[in-house]
Amino acid sequence: MNSFSSKDWLLIALSGIAGALSWLFYFFALKYGLATKVVVIDRLSLVFVIILAAIFLGEALGWKSVLGALLMIAGALLIMLK
Repeated sequence: MNSFSSKDWLLIALSGIAGALSWLFYFFALKYGLATKVVVIDRLSLVFVIILAAIFLGEALGWKSVLGALLMIAGALLIMLK
């Protein structure tokens, strides 16, 4: 059975801390901002994942991915302009 190295445990701990902080800041934003705008910004993170995966991981950007990202951006703009 493979065991985790100390570097693996460090990365797991840092990932947990980053995830907890992201939720903390998300709820702070919901407390002080309009929920629709906060959620729009949160959901746009998917667009950034698509772009960064293509840049850093070399994932292919097919027409479905690009169309999906454009639709998410258009939907976010429509909600923000409300």
